[in-house]
Amino acid sequence: MAYILYNVYMNYKNGIKEVILVRISYEGKCEIIPVAYHMLFVSMIKEALKNVCSEYYKKIYFYDGYRSNKRSKNFCFSVFMKDFKIQENNFIVNDRVIFNISSPDYEFMVNVYNGLQKMSNFQYKNFKIEKIRIRLINERKIASGTTIFNTLSPICVKDKDNNMIDISHSNYVQELNYISNKVLENFRGRGLKKELQFMPIDMRKKIVKEDIKAFKDNTNREFFYVNAYAGRFALTGDIEDLRDIYMLGLGFKRNQGFGMLEVLG
Repeated sequence: MAYILYNVYMNYKNGIKEVILVRISYEGKCEIIPVAYHMLFVSMIKEALKNVCSEYYKKIYFYDGYRSNKRSKNFCFSVFMKDFKIQENNFIVNDRVIFNISSPDYEFMVNVYNGLQKMSNFQYKNFKIEKIRIRLINERKIASGTTIFNTLSPICVKDKDNNMIDISHSNYVQELNYISNKVLENFRGRGLKKELQFMPIDMRKKIVKEDIKAFKDNTNREFFYVNAYAGRFALTGDIEDLRDIYMLGLGFKRNQGFGMLEVLG
């Protein structure tokens, strides 16, 4: 039986039915978590989907039955830890880990939410997370063509040669528009209705470690380093585009824990 994710209520004053979209906030307890935690939570999402509907899991992660589907998925996520310290390549967590997931894709959200509800704990390599609770948090409304956002996970932007570029690069906004257009095309069948304008307010560079097996095998290096940016910025564009980008995430590598946003105003 599906849990209620999208709360529908009737505004009796004007007779308009409004759909309230939500994001998932999973709280878990663990003693230790890797600094390069992204693949842990990617695996957790995959496990949740497989627990509920293996056919849906296969549909979004594979094609021809076994080949990996590289097409971007309609979600983003972020991870937040309370009361922690870093020891070598791990976080020692004294409180909780909060795992947030956002998507405008109803089917995905129902499946991943129900899958997480079924999991009392999750084991990844030598790391274990025990579920405390799962909450549903209403997405904030966007009613203006210029919105101030804050990053919940850093934004990564790459050029056509797959090189990560700095926020000061002359092509940064162009490449941000390129990937935003592709992400929207994949989700709703049409890209940006209007070109985005990006204005940093208080952005800082953040180097993120990722533990990627293929990279290790090919380079013999322990971590893949991602140049990304975190902080506050203004985004101007079509309101519908901004609403979908808010829920889908901004930039590259959204399905690996990058580009999740919160609305500030």
